[in-house]
Amino acid sequence: MPGKRAFEAQIAALDTLRDASESSRSDPLRKALAHKNNYLAAKAADLIREFNLRDLTPDLLTAFDHFFENPEKSDPQCWGKNAISRALAAFELQEPEVFLRGMRHIQLEPVWGGRSDTAGTLRATCALALVQCRSLSNEDLLKHLVDLFADRDKAVRAEVARAIEQLGSTSASLLLRLRAILGKDEPEVLAACYSGILRLEGTSAIPWITRFLTSHDDAAAEAALAIAGTHSSQAVDALQQSLETAHDPWFRSVLLSAIALSRQDGAIEFLLNLVKTESMDAERAIEAVVGSMPSREIVLRLEKLVAPNPRLSRALAALSQ
Repeated sequence: MPGKRAFEAQIAALDTLRDASESSRSDPLRKALAHKNNYLAAKAADLIREFNLRDLTPDLLTAFDHFFENPEKSDPQCWGKNAISRALAAFELQEPEVFLRGMRHIQLEPVWGGRSDTAGTLRATCALALVQCRSLSNEDLLKHLVDLFADRDKAVRAEVARAIEQLGSTSASLLLRLRAILGKDEPEVLAACYSGILRLEGTSAIPWITRFLTSHDDAAAEAALAIAGTHSSQAVDALQQSLETAHDPWFRSVLLSAIALSRQDGAIEFLLNLVKTESMDAERAIEAVVGSMPSREIVLRLEKLVAPNPRLSRALAALSQ
């Protein structure tokens, strides 16, 4: 198949540019970026980003425009637009209309049984990149970003939450609070809201986030992990309090894992004590400690604690394999 061999040779030629001199990279990348094959153009865009060839920004913009023309044919799966938007974002392009175009793009392509939107990654990338555009006020950014909270792609909704967090303002935090309270979304989206609120407001927001622990579902698990991510004594206190009222075994495991991931000395001591006293949570505590990538010292202490108990010794051995 001559056509296939020629294409593979073009891809291989691009890969050799990593060993080429800086001055010899621009021309072949510019040529590949203008190629009608969107996979080849995407490869070129990724290399332009990797090599930080900012002087090729006009070529990136020209190719970006091209791939919006009859996009199902010119850029199936949005490979070209995705790679180009990543490069433009990395170069901190200050042209908001470019990223707004990507944020609003929906590309329906045929799949078995119907049509599927392939532009979710593009919208997410452009939403995050828009925050870098210094000509837009926070108010204007929020007006553009908030619409994507209704996007059908959960990955886009999660990235929008992260983009809003990057604004670093009180308005951003309040909007994330509102989205969290409304609920009725995928755990990944709510997780981005919980984590964003905690990063913006700090440990003072932990009591507010604890309201989401009471559902004992996947969203509650994300709230527990977000609280643990503050790596604070307040986090440990909140998680331990939730443990006192949690009866579901799965959610108790989640809370114990979150306690371990808080990286607090008091948290590890709490878990080791559960093992020492052979509590009903002893095996779950062992799993939580092992899952937190403990130090060698902690592992040795854990091994000593379980040694007198064959059941707990077997549990630790199974986790250590």
